[in-house]
Amino acid sequence: MILTVTLNAAIDRTVAVPNFRLGQRHRAVDSRTVAGGKGVNVARALKLLGRPVIATGLAGGPTGVRILEQLAEESILNDFTRIEGESRTNLAVVDPTSGQQTEINERGPEVRADEVDRLIEKLLYLAQGASLCVLAGSIPPGVDTGVYARLIGELQRLGVPAVLDTDGEPMRLGLRAEPAVVAPNVGEAESAVGHEFNDADDLALGLAGLLEMGAREAVVTREAGCVAIVDDGGRHRYEVEIEQLEPVSGVGSGDCFLAGYVAARYESATPRECLAYGVACGAESTQHFGAGSLNPNEVERLLPRVAVRELEVPAGVG
Repeated sequence: MILTVTLNAAIDRTVAVPNFRLGQRHRAVDSRTVAGGKGVNVARALKLLGRPVIATGLAGGPTGVRILEQLAEESILNDFTRIEGESRTNLAVVDPTSGQQTEINERGPEVRADEVDRLIEKLLYLAQGASLCVLAGSIPPGVDTGVYARLIGELQRLGVPAVLDTDGEPMRLGLRAEPAVVAPNVGEAESAVGHEFNDADDLALGLAGLLEMGAREAVVTREAGCVAIVDDGGRHRYEVEIEQLEPVSGVGSGDCFLAGYVAARYESATPRECLAYGVACGAESTQHFGAGSLNPNEVERLLPRVAVRELEVPAGVG
């Protein structure tokens, strides 16, 4: 079984607005409202891929009730810790004429330390039957920025590998706890290591930097696919790409990549197979409206189009 943890769960509303312009009145031509937050999106995609998954995290107020109702409607197993504060609502505006998307994300509720403690107790109970745990997304106000490091340490004591996807200080502190995998996008990785990635050499140094900060394996997602340094019978660096599809919406494509990667890892696939499957899932998800949505049959159709290239590992990476 796979666990996903979403500390800042949300109701995510995505609307399609042709020729979107700031300061103008528009009419949406399509919309979708789902339970969201990175970990929830990963859980949705894992469910669609047929992998056993339980989503946990924090949810509060009427919005929290709606989140849990939405998960139940999708038959996504979940066991959230209820909190006093009101869970957030996020909005994504997708312009189908240009392919551009604008996201407006609320900060989330204030969370007390005792509420976090109750979540950790629940997580330790659920993790006893887990093979992997995905820790994904932002943290709400009031939560200690070292919370992911704390969760990774607890999971390690149970022998459960942790996959971390967050940014900022929570990522930097989380890396010190040595997660099995860290999987940020380019912007998040640049922020973590402290420099921009202007070319392939910068990307390689960025991956090496994530490993030096504590991750055992590092994957950086980008529009064309991903780059990674993984343990594949020794250190190997891969560049994995697919020809970009005409997108319906790119919202949540990184979450679907992560779900595909974790789904393949759960089935004991090789690291390069995990990366390729993740890229296929991320690409296929851009053909759908709403985060975390994909078609497993279409993923299999895209998989042969994924190119995996092995590159030299930077000097000094052990």
